[in-house]
Amino acid sequence: MSNEIKISHHVASGHARLRHVFVKDLKVNALLGIYPEEKTTPQMIVVNIDLSVKEGDDPLSDDIKNVVSYEIVVRKVEEIVAQGHIGLAETMAELIAAACLRDKRVMAARVRIEKPDVIPNARSVGVEIERLRD
Repeated sequence: MSNEIKISHHVASGHARLRHVFVKDLKVNALLGIYPEEKTTPQMIVVNIDLSVKEGDDPLSDDIKNVVSYEIVVRKVEEIVAQGHIGLAETMAELIAAACLRDKRVMAARVRIEKPDVIPNARSVGVEIERLRD
């Protein structure tokens, strides 16, 4: 038995009828981090989200209820941030991915959390995760 990791989806795929819905470089002030000042002083974070979304029966349907709205995805991020302090970027990424996967049309969620102001000589630091629908 092989220990190889197999990629089981594509962000967008004509064959699998998957759309790529994304949010790029969303800037949000959040209480994120393990240090005392990070628990009380909001810092700017950058969130990127890539979703693999199953197309409906009629891909030309011009109705917002038939798609995963990026506006709603952004609201989910804002709601998670509004709940208060989160210790780890990994935890925030997991919460965002789980919120996105609650929509049954989302087959996979890739979430990247960046903290651009933490390490002075680095443009940003952070974490990226990917979660797949079972």
